[in-house]
Amino acid sequence: MLTIKGLTKRLKSGERELEILKPIDLTVPAGEVLAIMGPSGSGKSTLLGLLAGLDAPTAGSIQIDGVEITGLSEDQLALLRGQKIGIVFQSFNLIPNLTALENVALPLELLDQPEGAPARAKELLDAVGLGNRGHHYPVQLSGGEQQRVALARAFASRPSLLLADEPTGNLDTATGQAIIELLLQLNREQGTTLVLVTHDPELGALADRTVHLRDGVIVKEERRERVAK
Repeated sequence: MLTIKGLTKRLKSGERELEILKPIDLTVPAGEVLAIMGPSGSGKSTLLGLLAGLDAPTAGSIQIDGVEITGLSEDQLALLRGQKIGIVFQSFNLIPNLTALENVALPLELLDQPEGAPARAKELLDAVGLGNRGHHYPVQLSGGEQQRVALARAFASRPSLLLADEPTGNLDTATGQAIIELLLQLNREQGTTLVLVTHDPELGALADRTVHLRDGVIVKEERRERVAK
């Protein structure tokens, strides 16, 4: 599903070169829930941005469903994200002048699938408990509701891979727990591979596998048996 080989990221800082990620090798099977954890500055969000094709690595390979993404053009990457990758940002990144329903339908419209977009958006808003809030704009929604809209949007095109950067980071405990349950429910029902960057030990403990980063290196890996629910 997701194969990473020799992935590195270096940045210039004045005359110095900072190594944000040192060579990383990682394979994520289809349907796995992987949590990436580590202290601030360990390279977690950088890694997620590379997997999403939002940034380019200095060296190394990233394959998603057998497709090497590091050599793709911006247009090709945008198409790949639309077809295969859902992204949930910590800051929600909803479009303020679109309603919740329109925000969720947008990925399908960008893929030239406008006919089924409203029905699919309504189905997903129902799934995240916001079926009666589709006509509301982001400013009219709480932080937890906005995150649920962002989650519904990420699943609109039925991606095979969902990347989430601190999906519970801006939420209170109860709302964060609801988001965790939604992520795992959608993983079980749709078989979507989840890669989650998180500081939340509760979310990390529910993943099939946890990878710990420190100073751009994988320092520990933990596997767990999935408990059927």
